[in-house]
Amino acid sequence: MTNPLLSVRDLKVSFPSETGTVDAVRGISFDLEAGRTLGIVGESGSGKSVTSLAIMGLLDENVRISGSIVFDGQELLGQSDKQLSAIRGNGLVMIFQDPLSSLTPVFSIGDQLIEALTVHRKLSKREAWARAVELLETVGLPDPERRMKSFPHEFSGGMRQRVVIAIAMANKPKLIIADEPTTALDVTIQAQILDLISQAQSETGAAVIMITHDMGVVAKTADDVLVMYAGKPVEKAPVHELFHRTRMPYSIGLLGAIPRVDKAEKQPLVPVKGNPPLLINLPDACPFASRCPIAIDACHTREPDLVNVGNTGVGEHQAACIRSHEITDGGLIDGRPVFPLPAIPESALADVPREDRPVTLEVRNMTKTFPLMKGAFLKRKLGEVHAIRGISFDIREGETLAIVGESGCGKTTTLLQIMDLVEQVDGDILINGTSVADVRGGQAERALRRDVQIVFQDPMGALDPRMTVADIIAEPLRAIGTTKVESETRVDELMDLVGLDPSHSNRFPAAFSGGQRQRIGIARALATNPKVVVLDEPVSALDVSIQAGVINLLDELKAKLGLSYLFVAHDLSVVRHIADRVAVMYLGAFVEHGSVDEIFENPQHPYTQALLSAIPIPDPDIERTRERIVLTGDLASATDQVGGCSFASRCQLFPVLPPENQARCLGEVPPLTGPENAHRNACHFR
Repeated sequence: MTNPLLSVRDLKVSFPSETGTVDAVRGISFDLEAGRTLGIVGESGSGKSVTSLAIMGLLDENVRISGSIVFDGQELLGQSDKQLSAIRGNGLVMIFQDPLSSLTPVFSIGDQLIEALTVHRKLSKREAWARAVELLETVGLPDPERRMKSFPHEFSGGMRQRVVIAIAMANKPKLIIADEPTTALDVTIQAQILDLISQAQSETGAAVIMITHDMGVVAKTADDVLVMYAGKPVEKAPVHELFHRTRMPYSIGLLGAIPRVDKAEKQPLVPVKGNPPLLINLPDACPFASRCPIAIDACHTREPDLVNVGNTGVGEHQAACIRSHEITDGGLIDGRPVFPLPAIPESALADVPREDRPVTLEVRNMTKTFPLMKGAFLKRKLGEVHAIRGISFDIREGETLAIVGESGCGKTTTLLQIMDLVEQVDGDILINGTSVADVRGGQAERALRRDVQIVFQDPMGALDPRMTVADIIAEPLRAIGTTKVESETRVDELMDLVGLDPSHSNRFPAAFSGGQRQRIGIARALATNPKVVVLDEPVSALDVSIQAGVINLLDELKAKLGLSYLFVAHDLSVVRHIADRVAVMYLGAFVEHGSVDEIFENPQHPYTQALLSAIPIPDPDIERTRERIVLTGDLASATDQVGGCSFASRCQLFPVLPPENQARCLGEVPPLTGPENAHRNACHFR
């Protein structure tokens, strides 16, 4: 055995607060060798990020830290900030979740890269500049010489994260800590960033700590996995062991809550009910017991230790559960699942053919163009942003249509056009057969708005913090003239329908968890008995355990009420689970459209194929043997009038086509071809 590069022993971190001392990390120990990757997973508040900040020495002075952190033979705890500054950015580095806040907005990218180099190494200006340009080229930024003079706000999210990785690689560190490095990124960019981190690791021989809530990312990158709950590790094992022979109920719940992009069968997800405990004066008991479906009386008498539950030959498997020895492979105990699958009622429309169902929402040739203006006082038009380029679709009763694509493709603009009831120049929007062009405000518009409601991405930002839940849900009812008595009765019905306690209706949004707040948003959307509910990334801000409960709720409401959903998401695993039909969008236009099984099992457009290949699958055996399509080239601008295929500059098929076919791609816009309401795609050669 070689000496570990990083050795953490009984690390504890406590914060003072108004209500008492918060024990954010309550004793974590692990070793990490050079060249290996440790994945740390768990819900928000489990102590993942606090652990990483403690290792980096970036916690406030009023935080109490005890234990031991030995890095490369040096004890880090007790060192001054000046001493740690000589190690940070040189021996150990951190890639943060939000690249924009990680970069200084008033300094150019080149200045920040050169600073990272010259703080730790004696380089001339010319040498530092050349090395910085080399780093930008290494992380795949086009035209690195010119990009050196750019500022962070001029870059996209993925490009900024590449710059942060370049800074991390600058001095060939021995340890890279990546804290949710891909959370806010599209799946195509996420795949590129993960490949870059792997490249940085292979070039420097560094160890990596990958902190994430995405089990697919762990399956792809980690050698060993540490599952944290309530500030402590509850399971630790080599990656294959943890995924295939899970022994802690919490870990089993996390894996069961994840929708699988590679699974066609529609099974309910497994939500982990309840919320993590407040880390103040925790009793001496299993902190997961109140949420655990197999808890017994002994679980409430003492907190279990992290003990060995098996040896794989490549590393120990440890779990903190007194019943771990009873749990068998597949998450079973006594032959039954630890987390039983919840029952979702079957829709009465399940056997009704699609063509026999009424159309609840129809969009014909939707187009949206924004003027591109310049000037503070005397504004002049420089061009136009073509946000939506003539899309058409319909949604039938009891059906979910998902629109997917990268950020900036026009998904959210499509939703806003529909919700604004905007009259189309060359097309139309019809809700339950009524054209928005025939509505001229007043009572007619109010009646139409009753039939289409929206649930937003951020459940806290969508709810007025000064209003009680009862007032929030009743607001749309009062807008359509419902009496106070009827509204109060309806609020109770809706809260019960979405799984909330009606007796809590007099509370404010801040008193509820994120998942509960999203349920309040869904209840408000259902208040007017709409036919269509528009869902804009409704689960992207939630932990996977809470996300599963909200997705199950949406499935249940669709079955009970016959709702139609227009669903926008960048998480294609969620789309595979919830959608009936999928439209793939690229630069304002649909490039593929069909049933969810057709799109996922037989993707035809090169862009769809790249999207699907980038989705991480929470199974290390599958994830590490898949073929990936990595998109290269520059994204075309939405300000350009496309004279050919807008995807040609990034298409993996384009370079292998003969010259005459390439000329067709560049000179002729491919139409969306195929039978109506069947699998259609917009590629000349697919």
